[in-house]
Amino acid sequence: MSKKLLFLFVLFLTVAVKAQWVQTNEPVVSVICLTVSGTNLFAGTQNSGVYLSTNNGTSWTAVNNGLTDTFVNALAVSTTETGDTNLFAGTEGSGVFLSTNNGTSWSAVNNGLTNTVVDAFAVSPTGTGGTNLFAGTFIGGVCLSTNNGTSWTAVNNGLLNVSVNALAVSNTGTGNTNLFAGTWGSGVFLSTNNGTSWTWINTGFANPSYVTDLAVSPTGTGGTNLFAGTDGNGAFFSTNNGTSWTAVNNGLTNAVVQSLAVSPTGTGGTNLFAGTWGSGVFLSTNNGTSWTAVNTGLTNTAVFAFAVSPAGKGSTNLFAGTYGGGVWMRPLSEMITGINGNHNNLPTSYSLQQNFPNPFNPTTTINYSIPKSGLVTIKIYDILGREITTLVNEQKTSGNYFVQFSGSHLPSGVYFYRMQAGSFVQTKKLLLMK
Repeated sequence: MSKKLLFLFVLFLTVAVKAQWVQTNEPVVSVICLTVSGTNLFAGTQNSGVYLSTNNGTSWTAVNNGLTDTFVNALAVSTTETGDTNLFAGTEGSGVFLSTNNGTSWSAVNNGLTNTVVDAFAVSPTGTGGTNLFAGTFIGGVCLSTNNGTSWTAVNNGLLNVSVNALAVSNTGTGNTNLFAGTWGSGVFLSTNNGTSWTWINTGFANPSYVTDLAVSPTGTGGTNLFAGTDGNGAFFSTNNGTSWTAVNNGLTNAVVQSLAVSPTGTGGTNLFAGTWGSGVFLSTNNGTSWTAVNTGLTNTAVFAFAVSPAGKGSTNLFAGTYGGGVWMRPLSEMITGINGNHNNLPTSYSLQQNFPNPFNPTTTINYSIPKSGLVTIKIYDILGREITTLVNEQKTSGNYFVQFSGSHLPSGVYFYRMQAGSFVQTKKLLLMK
């Protein structure tokens, strides 16, 4: 092989390696949450505490001194009036911890906290130089601290479900702030007065709705787009602060959306990322109207968390925290270019995927694809071949779809699901274990 050909071959391999997700050098742990503070990247893990990277994941250091609960559900960063940085960690059973030195040491800050299982944070500047810190808890609703966690006050009036799994803040454009709470089973609630009172905003949401994450994106015209990820119903989109919602799942082949991330395009648009349980990362450049999987190189597809961080030289990286696979990194520009260069994301063949999860209890998701319009039926049968229920029986256009099946009323055992579309017929087995 000539030197020129060898050079081109090596160059091709280098580009191919970079054009995909790359696992960072963090120990292989289950990452539940990620956050960025300046050039620091923090990862909260299941039972391994908090890790810090100052070099985009090239190396990591455990920063757990004083952190007595190493199951970390949530992380948040706020800036004090003097320009210092506070880092907060919400844990699975020991409440909130505060670090004022990038995790070098931690102290518990739980005075007034109504529940010590903290699943979410939101930070909102007060407009007077201070900061409101909100904590969403498992069964204690939302708590507010105006003094960096020194004390907390429950703010739950009108919050009909106090199992709060996600929080998000948006500015109204008039100097006011909207606070959104995603709950486990009752969709989304809105407060326009820092949690003093709440309104249920669920029009268009599936019921029940188990909200896993919330993301806010300014529209560039003074408005706000609000996105919600759910455990079993995919993604939802609102352009009116949650007054009404629309399901946006075309191409999103997994209905269990664990995490969301928004990255402005720089041209007034938005890149929206969805992390799923078992199907990796999906990207939408049109507010969820359509989705495309961006998983090249990602060998762990249970994505729990996202963070967007500058990578130097004007570029930006997206970091994905996975369950059991640590943190992965990929340049945003690479994924966006790949999507914009691919204008045909429709399936070219019929496909019936294995349900996920499997075994399941009591709900599982079935993904399927059809290359052209036609009648599609999907039915469930027991082990004796008796029909249990019909999940799908309607005309479908070309695309990728999913449907959920609940076995809550059935005994444990082996069942089958059968899809028929035109001449395509396929049957797969699923296992219900209670």
